[in-house]
Amino acid sequence: MTSNGGFEPVFCTIVPPHVLDHLARNDDPALSGPARRSLEHDAYQRTKRRLTTVIGAAAVAPPEGAADDRPHRTIYDAEHTQDLPGTKVREEGSEPGSDASVNRAYAGLGATFDLYLKVYGRRSIDGNGMPLDATVHFGEGYDNAFWNGEQMVFGDGDNEVFLDFTIPVDVIGHELTHGVTQHTANLDYHGQSGALNESLSDVFGSLIKQYTLGQTAAEADWLIGAGLLAPRVTGTALRSMKAPGTAYDDDVLGKDPQPARMEDYVRTSRDNGGVHINSGIPNHAFYLTATALGGHSWEKAGQVWYDVLTGGDLKEDAQFADFATLTVKAARERYGAGDELRAVQKAWEQVGVRTL
Repeated sequence: MTSNGGFEPVFCTIVPPHVLDHLARNDDPALSGPARRSLEHDAYQRTKRRLTTVIGAAAVAPPEGAADDRPHRTIYDAEHTQDLPGTKVREEGSEPGSDASVNRAYAGLGATFDLYLKVYGRRSIDGNGMPLDATVHFGEGYDNAFWNGEQMVFGDGDNEVFLDFTIPVDVIGHELTHGVTQHTANLDYHGQSGALNESLSDVFGSLIKQYTLGQTAAEADWLIGAGLLAPRVTGTALRSMKAPGTAYDDDVLGKDPQPARMEDYVRTSRDNGGVHINSGIPNHAFYLTATALGGHSWEKAGQVWYDVLTGGDLKEDAQFADFATLTVKAARERYGAGDELRAVQKAWEQVGVRTL
């Protein structure tokens, strides 16, 4: 919580800083230039987010009709500036236009709203009908997408390494889930609690994609950001929940550094203590749970994870073992001593996280 009694939103980007740092050192200005500008954008937005936290952001009242189980979406166009939110270009109920980025952002906000409402009974990301706002065409060749505590923002990518950030629906779901976490467990964005924050966004981002496509756990690709990497990049996505550390291995982008087990946990002072790196461990635990149970991942595995996120027992500074222990408790309380409980226990055992 902030000192003024509100939630403490963090500035969360889908592309980790270590990836942009790597690109920024490239000799080719077509690669390093957009990466450096993106890092500058991120630093500015991060500082702005901290100032808002100190001063206190204005409360967002739920819109009229928020209880009617409909999303309230507004899409803006920054027109390649850094001015937020930009010019309003589409609002709830209006027809698609000619801008594919606008249409994808609108659809992605709706897909996220649908999963949380229809599966978990949650009205928008705050549970109270919060409007869903997004800005497209942010900056010049901006290589990222982010949740700033109030809205979604999408860059167009540089078309050398990254394509338009509205393309993968799981990226949209990932970032909006940071808002859900902000309004529930409010996990500290550092170390293991920060990695849990990132992992929960990957988990529900993947579930939003699976729900939208009607996929089972066996049919899902378990990739985060598939379709985002440009054709020149040797890789499939930003992260893999099925096989952390294998999403990309590229002479320009570098190698995916995510571990799948605690024995390979990366200790670093960068990226808030490696929040985008070590999230591979709880990500893999969810994948193992979901595939062991089979069927639709959002139904049982997702329900257990959602119960922990929103149940009130998850502390802001929770470590992996704390979270794992709560998933075991939640599985037992909801499903009893059956397959669900055994799947959760075995998954954490496989990734080397002990339950207390």
